[in-house]
Amino acid sequence: MTIAVDFDGTIVEHRYPHIGKEIPFAIDTLKLLQQEQHKLILWSVREGELLEEAVEWCQERGLEFYAINRDYPEEKQQDTGFSRKLKVDLFIDDRNLGGLPDWNVIYQIIKEHKTFRDISL
Repeated sequence: MTIAVDFDGTIVEHRYPHIGKEIPFAIDTLKLLQQEQHKLILWSVREGELLEEAVEWCQERGLEFYAINRDYPEEKQQDTGFSRKLKVDLFIDDRNLGGLPDWNVIYQIIKEHKTFRDISL
């Protein structure tokens, strides 16, 4: 599965333009998803130096993304037909309806192919 993951408010607490503290179990869960062969794309509003800081922050914790703000690593914004809309199976973002569930719930949803409703009933 290809999964787009937001940074601010999802991996770390909101402190934009600064980097907040890690949301508990975010990095560990994302690394576990990678071990299970999921492709992770960092999908952030951050650009330029702020984006580089976020990528470095993740790398320092052993989290490398398949791509950053694009569908695949080689994609260039100047490519013909470039669209910021990603072609992924799932978005993990604190701006989802109802906010960000705990990372153990997110993992359970992905691992068991369930919906949030299935898990919360």
